[in-house]
Amino acid sequence: MDWSKEPNYPRPDYLSSSRKRLVPQLLFKGGILHSWKKKMAVALNKSFFATLPSLKQVPKSDADIAWLIYDLKLRTEEGKEPGRYYLRKVDEIFTEFEPALSSITTPSPGKLEDFIKLLQEKLDEQLETPPVNETIERPF
Repeated sequence: MDWSKEPNYPRPDYLSSSRKRLVPQLLFKGGILHSWKKKMAVALNKSFFATLPSLKQVPKSDADIAWLIYDLKLRTEEGKEPGRYYLRKVDEIFTEFEPALSSITTPSPGKLEDFIKLLQEKLDEQLETPPVNETIERPF
C-alpha cells in the first residue's frame, strides 16, 4: 500500500530542523571554526537545502563554508544492486560564514495584512455561522 499521498503521512519538517539543529550548530561549532579561520563543510539533503533562504555564493577560494548537497537516487543499473537507494552528490555551494548565517537566521515575515487575512479565512472556515463583527483585528 502506498500511503504517501494521504494527508497525515509523515513528512520531514525541514523548517524546524534548520532552526533547531542547523542554526545552533552553525552558531557554536561554526563560530569556533570561523574564529580559528578554519573552513567547514555542511552536508545536507537536497530537499532540506531547497527550504533555506537564498545564500550568496562566492568563489571556492573565498569560501568559509562548502555546502555539499546530496540526494537519494534509486539504482536502476543491472549488476549494481538494482532497486537499492544510494547517496549522490548533486551540488556544491560555497559561501562566506557570516552572510550565510545571517541569511538563515533572519526571518522574512511578509506583510502583516496578508497574515491577518489568512488567519481570518481560517477562522471563518471553522465557524458554523458567519461572524457578526468578530474579526481578528477587532475581536471584542
